[in-house]
Amino acid sequence: MILLEIVQLGELQNFCRALDRIAGAGLPTGEAAAQAAEAMAPLLQVDAWLPEPWAASSPERYQQHLLYCDPQGRFSVVSFVWGPGQRTPIHDHGGLWGVVGVLRGAETSTRYAREADGSLATGECTTLVAGMIDILDPASGDIHAVDNALPDAVSVSIHAYGGDIGTIERSSFDPDGTAHRFVSRYSAQGPLLEALH
Repeated sequence: MILLEIVQLGELQNFCRALDRIAGAGLPTGEAAAQAAEAMAPLLQVDAWLPEPWAASSPERYQQHLLYCDPQGRFSVVSFVWGPGQRTPIHDHGGLWGVVGVLRGAETSTRYAREADGSLATGECTTLVAGMIDILDPASGDIHAVDNALPDAVSVSIHAYGGDIGTIERSSFDPDGTAHRFVSRYSAQGPLLEALH
């Protein structure tokens, strides 16, 4: 198990190095997200690499555990851990691109689009299972809500964003489109990777 974690943490480091290259390329958000999604795929091939503290759920709410944050704040990688029945509010990503890959379990993403009057119309609802990746591009609309698709088990997904998602101010929304500013913050668990070697 320890050897597997070391090998797969190497895969996490490779992913973060790819994100470093993407962040330095100055790409449009959609292209950056597409390249990040391609780079994420190998990370989802084995689900046992994530150490337990970064896969821990909470009975109160979903957890956002920091795996790595670029020292310049250009990108961050986190594990989201969903207990049974847990979900996010409707929210955006503060102008950041993002990719979401399911490591274990399943999650449902419901997209929303703004109407002319400012309200939100419910759009496509997609269930992602282990190994599947979703792209969030603010240029084409990234407002969504996410919930654990499993009623009786924990689900875990790996997220990467084009900035420090745990510190930026972004919005949650009521169905009528009313926005509420918030900062999602990370769990008390420190980063899994302190630096890229």
